[in-house]
Amino acid sequence: MNRREFSTTTAAIGAATLSTPVMAQSAAPFKLNYAPGFWHFRNSAGPDPIDQIKFMHDHGFRSIEDNGMMGKPPELQQKIGDELARLNMTMGVFVIGFGMNSLMMTSNILGERNKGKGIAADPKAVRAELKKICERAIETQKRVNAKWTTVVLGAYNPNLDANYQFTNVVDNLKYCSELLEPSKFVMVLEPLNFMNHPGVFLKTVPQAYAICKAVASPSCKILNDLYHQQIEIGNLIENIDRAWDETAYIQVGDVPGRKEPTTGEINYKNIFRHLYKKGYKGIVGMEHGNSIKGKEGELRLIQAYREVDNFSV
Repeated sequence: MNRREFSTTTAAIGAATLSTPVMAQSAAPFKLNYAPGFWHFRNSAGPDPIDQIKFMHDHGFRSIEDNGMMGKPPELQQKIGDELARLNMTMGVFVIGFGMNSLMMTSNILGERNKGKGIAADPKAVRAELKKICERAIETQKRVNAKWTTVVLGAYNPNLDANYQFTNVVDNLKYCSELLEPSKFVMVLEPLNFMNHPGVFLKTVPQAYAICKAVASPSCKILNDLYHQQIEIGNLIENIDRAWDETAYIQVGDVPGRKEPTTGEINYKNIFRHLYKKGYKGIVGMEHGNSIKGKEGELRLIQAYREVDNFSV
């Protein structure tokens, strides 16, 4: 089948699937555990996160993820957690707030990129801030029954040798891991590509692998976002395999454009088959936009995942 061709039958089923916000009978789950976000189905399910969760479940999804969960009111977090539990769905990642431009993890400075020169490191103050952030994340974890939280390690400091930055990152992650381990809460480190996020410290899966090996904690693992890695280094399947023992979470988006699978150059059917054959039981986060606006685009999104999930094993 051509990547962008769908049979008349598939299209008809897909159209029927989206004909009403709530189906009389839920669609079959996917082979892999794909997790949409609260932006994917607003036109079909409406703005209410609870209605969106129901819609996702009706269409075969069994997980969600939400980068902004920590910013939601505690009462809404609890409602989301309760609804996920009722539907036997899994909460994916939310972002812990270390900061994209922060020099905290790399340099022990409570400041941002381009503001670190001449500012003395203050490890004690950084540890106090990390403790506060981790404790708040654990509170959110309990409400939504989360297992993972995305960690961005912040900015590369051009005024400090990279080896010192690596050591600071490892030491700070060891400290955070000690705080998170009793709750069985896992930081997943996300490498980001140079094009969308210039100046970040963590850019590749091999780099994240070295950090996780040095931290040596069950609460410090890798989030392999294949969109970022395709831009940064490619060689996706081999890097999946090499970093397998330290990888706890996968995210996807096609290149170019960061839209759903089938819209770009990545052969996601082959990648998903590979993950399935390796026995991957974790979440595949849908960290991308929709290529088409409105309800039509939301239908297209579901069809695309049905296509790439339809692999032989």
